[in-house]
Amino acid sequence: MPDEKGAPPQVKIESLNDYLEVMSKAVFQSGMSWRVVNAKWPDTNEAFHGFEIGRVAALTEEELDELAQDKRVIRNRRKLAAVVYNAQRIIELDTEHGGFINYLRSHGDFYDVAKDLRKQFKFLGDTGCYFFLYVVGEPVPPHEEWMRVREQSARR
Repeated sequence: MPDEKGAPPQVKIESLNDYLEVMSKAVFQSGMSWRVVNAKWPDTNEAFHGFEIGRVAALTEEELDELAQDKRVIRNRRKLAAVVYNAQRIIELDTEHGGFINYLRSHGDFYDVAKDLRKQFKFLGDTGCYFFLYVVGEPVPPHEEWMRVREQSARR
């Protein structure tokens, strides 16, 4: 995650599709260069039907196999499957909490919600959670503070 000058733009959430797209970008970034992910993003968006959450959640194993051969996307089968799983989980949490925003805000603070996001979703680590929450407009600590806390936790 870049510093404040290079921070990614925040999005106005209009539907669950927006949450899925932002989360999926974090999933694909895991272990990869942002430059690679950003370069492939328009084609990835197309391959995932504009991240229409119902369509993504219903993708079959056969369709995932086809995506894993599609040179327009990052062809990591586990990440592709994680996007489908995460779509299904967003829908479930949206239903359970009367809105996905209610799920996000049902935690004590940034660190609690990030911990639960890592538990609930696949391929979403510390940086992915910070990116996701920042881009969807949820409260996050200043980047420098977050980095300091991560470094302290790593030393323990």
